[in-house]
Amino acid sequence: MGIEVGGLFGLLILIADVYAVVKTIQSSASTGTKVLWIVLILVLPLLGLILWFLFGPKAS
Repeated sequence: MGIEVGGLFGLLILIADVYAVVKTIQSSASTGTKVLWIVLILVLPLLGLILWFLFGPKAS
């Protein structure tokens, strides 16, 4: 049994992930930190988004 995300919920996660990646790129964090956050968001879309929202770099 696998967990499938589709439909409207999947689209909302995709939009939120793109937003998180853009905000991470615009932040004042170091390049290495940005790369790590972007990889985390792309590899684990829902969990990465939640972790980014709680602990991620903030825009200056």
